[in-house]
This record gives sequence, structure tokens and C-alpha cells, in this order.
Amino acid sequence: MTACVMYLQFEFIDVRSLKGRRSIINSLKEQLKTFNISVLDISSEYPKEAMLAIAFLSPNALMAAKYRQQIETMIEKKFPEWPCEIEYEEI
Repeated sequence: MTACVMYLQFEFIDVRSLKGRRSIINSLKEQLKTFNISVLDISSEYPKEAMLAIAFLSPNALMAAKYRQQIETMIEKKFPEWPCEIEYEEI
């Protein structure tokens, strides 16, 4: 069993308030629900940046890599206007 944790760091150039950032994050969380993963907003109070932590389990490292790639592809396709840095760990 492999546990995978992903950290997504976003930069919101046009957002000016926490309310604007929250609406974007909620939209992203809604799209990520289809993957059956745990999502946690670990952002600071700065409205132009956001950080999400994503966790999921997989039977092996190969399946975890495929699942991680699917998540990355969905984010790139559905939210191309938000630059995102992705880091991950496998345990």
C-alpha cells in the first residue's frame, strides 16, 4: 500500500481578497471530488497565494504515479489560468 501526499501551490494574480481566493479554491475542490481524495486548504492569509494538500492511498507506487498524473492533467486542463507548482511524497 502506498500513501501519496501532493502539495499544490497556486498563484492568483487577479485576486484581491480572501473571498475571491476562497471561491476559486472551492471550485477546485469541487472538481477534485471526482477523484475520491482528501483535500485540505493549508493556505496562509495572503489572498494571492493558496496551498492545497491532497492525500490518497494506492495499492502500489505505479498506480499512485498514474493517479497523480490524472490529477495533474485535470488541473492543467480545467484551470490553465492559475499557475500551479506541484510537489509530492510517497510513503
